[in-house]
Amino acid sequence: MSDAGGGGCSVRLPDDSLFVGLDCSTQSLKATVLDAGLAIVATDSVHFDSDLPHYGTHGGVLRDPTERGRIVSPPLMWAEALDLLLSKLRSRADLRRVAAVSGSAQQHGSVYWAKGAVTAALAALDPTRSLAPQLAGAFAAPESPVWMDSSTAAQCREVEAAMGGPLRLAALTGCRAHERCTGPQIRKMWQTRPQVYDATERVSLVSSFMASLLVGGYACIDQTDGAGMNIMDINKRQLREDALQATAPKLEGRIGKLAPAHAVAGKIAPYFVQRFQFASSCLVIQWSGDNPNSLAGLTLSNPGDLAISLGTSDTVFGITDSPEPTLEGNILPNPVDPKTYMVLLCYKNGSLTREDLRDRYAERSWDTFNRLLEETAPLNGGKLGFYYKEHEILPPLPVGFHRYVVKNMTNISLDELVEEEVDKFEPPSEVRAVIEGQFLSMRGHAEKCGLPVPPKRIIATGGASSNPIILKIMASIFGSPVYTSQRSDSASLGAALRAAHGWLCNQEDEFVPFSYVYSGRLDTSALSMQLAVPFGNCNEDTELLNKYTLLVKKRLEIEQKLIERFSR
Repeated sequence: MSDAGGGGCSVRLPDDSLFVGLDCSTQSLKATVLDAGLAIVATDSVHFDSDLPHYGTHGGVLRDPTERGRIVSPPLMWAEALDLLLSKLRSRADLRRVAAVSGSAQQHGSVYWAKGAVTAALAALDPTRSLAPQLAGAFAAPESPVWMDSSTAAQCREVEAAMGGPLRLAALTGCRAHERCTGPQIRKMWQTRPQVYDATERVSLVSSFMASLLVGGYACIDQTDGAGMNIMDINKRQLREDALQATAPKLEGRIGKLAPAHAVAGKIAPYFVQRFQFASSCLVIQWSGDNPNSLAGLTLSNPGDLAISLGTSDTVFGITDSPEPTLEGNILPNPVDPKTYMVLLCYKNGSLTREDLRDRYAERSWDTFNRLLEETAPLNGGKLGFYYKEHEILPPLPVGFHRYVVKNMTNISLDELVEEEVDKFEPPSEVRAVIEGQFLSMRGHAEKCGLPVPPKRIIATGGASSNPIILKIMASIFGSPVYTSQRSDSASLGAALRAAHGWLCNQEDEFVPFSYVYSGRLDTSALSMQLAVPFGNCNEDTELLNKYTLLVKKRLEIEQKLIERFSR
């Protein structure tokens, strides 16, 4: 038997057991399989655009040409991807040994199940046929609004007004009403497509939708992912009656109960036992959001640890035991510790925007992009860029590029800095501006949310975390050493760890600390971290950090001016 961490936990992970973590992100479905020693046994993935081209997605989503800002994905695509991924995975791992499976999913997307779907489809799946055809009639709406959707501004303001304003809503539910939040999505569905809402039996998040497929029935929304709906009490971790009423009528029954992230959603459905040879005893642990699963995969445990994920959306998150509601970010229950919370900042313009700037100014080449970065000095001569290929969340600004040159950078007083708006920069400055600008914004908003800056350490993940030049800029702006995970797909890794954790909690019949899963293995398993960029204490580093500190404040000033300009 393999020791699961000792201490107060009497149960161990069986030596022959496997734990599967799935991640249904915006662009793909990934899998990570761990053994009882937390070694990676297998990985695989399905890319929505290339592996399932018949859905017509670009970047995993569909953009409505008739309604600006409406961005959706077909839930049938996610179901078909699950079939395809498990078909590939069973040739790499013995699925009969899987003790538990859990998952991660893009946050905020909403799936609308049709009345009778649970009995007519979910509970009656035929293992001789693939999932998608059997689920074709299971949805009241064939498309799911996802986190990139920006068409619910009116509904956001209505919900905030009904709840006493944006700050009070943030204090009650963990965040103000952002356009990506599920509550405003549901409200818009009720207002603009009442026939769909009336035909809806259950609303799932993407995470609980995927869990529902695995258990063959409606799975609960977990409390961590549920905090992104604007309808859950962040302290009691229960649905709020006033928030439900502010969103849509008769909503509570359509949402169902909430569950802790470590709870068992159910045993795996017979469909997966017969079709893919899972054991009938395999547990499905509650699925959660991608950022909470990344927190688990990166083993963040202490205040002062900061994670920055550079993916389709860029995110910043850290742990706190005393969250402060703000208009800046989200407060979520920590998925692996019911006593603490995670603070999350989310940027819609992440990797796709960086790729757009690469294509425009760096010959569509990352090598050229890096060379241009190295040609420009830190601080970029005071050139600040605001690049919004998508309607941005933080700050709330529409599509557009804005460029400023900050003058008098040799001074150390914010009052002496003046900015001038310009039409364009030279290509090297454009490239550095998109990288520096994002990190300056992250640092400024993290400080406003109460996260400690400089942090003790930064753990970088996501696609761009493999770029050492980008990480060097991150370290300079935050004044902190930067570590990287051995695994870039921390969300599916975190889901596999949470599967093991949920299995232990179920065996003990009570919550056990998450550290029991990985204690003693941080340097010997898939969880190992490596120092990517140190941050020294020499005068040169300190002087540069002080200048970046000044530039952070200036950037936030300009952000506010842009918000005021576009809100008129």
